[in-house]
Amino acid sequence: MSTDDPSTSPTADAGVLGETWVRCLGDYEQHLRGERDLSEHSIRAYLADLGGLGRHVERLGIRDPGDLDLRALRSYLANLQTRGKARTTLARRATSARVFTAWLARTGRAPSDTGVQLASPKQHRDLPAALRVDEARDLLETTAAAIEFDGPVGLRDLAILELLYASGIRVGELVGLDADDVDRERNVVRVFGKGRKERSAPFGRPAAAALDAWTTAGRPALARPGSGAALFIGMRGGRIDQRAVRRIVHERIAAVDGAPDIGPHGLRHTAATHLLEGGADLRSVQELLGHASLATTQIYTHLSTERLRRAYHLAHPRA
Repeated sequence: MSTDDPSTSPTADAGVLGETWVRCLGDYEQHLRGERDLSEHSIRAYLADLGGLGRHVERLGIRDPGDLDLRALRSYLANLQTRGKARTTLARRATSARVFTAWLARTGRAPSDTGVQLASPKQHRDLPAALRVDEARDLLETTAAAIEFDGPVGLRDLAILELLYASGIRVGELVGLDADDVDRERNVVRVFGKGRKERSAPFGRPAAAALDAWTTAGRPALARPGSGAALFIGMRGGRIDQRAVRRIVHERIAAVDGAPDIGPHGLRHTAATHLLEGGADLRSVQELLGHASLATTQIYTHLSTERLRRAYHLAHPRA
C-alpha cells in the first residue's frame, strides 16, 4: 500500500484528527511496516484503533499523543464499553494502545509509557471449531478421489489441504511459500510468521506425496512465465492468494457430510487439537504453530479436555 497519496493512507481521516496526531500516526505506520514488517491487514487494524483513540482524547483536549495519560486511556475504553463493544474488541483496542504508548516512550515522543498500567478485560475465548480425525481423513480422501476429474487443480488443492493439516501453518504463511522453502530431505517447510519470524514446520509422508505430485504433474500444467518461484499458483499462473485458499478449503469441506464449515484457520485448529490428543506436549505445539506466548496455545488444551470429559461421561460406568 502506498502512503504517498493521503487519501489512500490508513492514517488519513478527512481532517478529523489534528495535524500532530496525523503526523505521529504516519511515523508509527512506517515503524509498523518497516521495522516490525507487519502485514497490511495488521497495520490497518492498528491504525484504525489508534485513530479512534486519537479522536476520543482530542475531545478531552489532548492534541499531542505524547501527552496521553492513564486517565485518558481508561476513558477511551470506558466509552467503548458504554457503546456496547464486545470484550474481545476492548481487549484488542487496549493492546493497540499499549503497543503504541510503548513506542512513544521508546522513541522519545512521550516522557514515559503510560499504557503499561492499562488493564483490559480478559477475552472470552470460545472453543474453536475443529474437524474430528475421521472428518479430516474424509476431507483428504474425497479431495484425492476427485483428482481424476479435477486434474492439476485437484493436485494443488490436495497439496494445500495436506500441508495445512499436517503443519498447522497459517494461510498467510502458506501463500507466501516458494518452491525452495520445502525441504524434502527432512520433510519440513520454512515459513515466515508474524513479524517475519522464521520457523520450520514438519509434515508427514501423505503431505510429502501430495506436494511431490503437485510440483511434478500439477504445477507445470498451470505455470506461466510470470509464475516465478511461488509454490502454489492459481489458474492464471500467479501466486495464489489467501481468498482463493479460503474458498478452496470451504468448498472441499462442504463435500464431507456433517463436517463443520471451517476455513484454513480451522485446519490449523484441527492440527493443533489432534497433536495434543495424540500426546504431543504443549511446548512442541507452541513451537510448531509459531505462537509467541504459551497462553495462546493453551486454548487447545481446553478443547481437548472438553472432548476427554465427554468421552469419559459416555464410557465410564461410574461417570
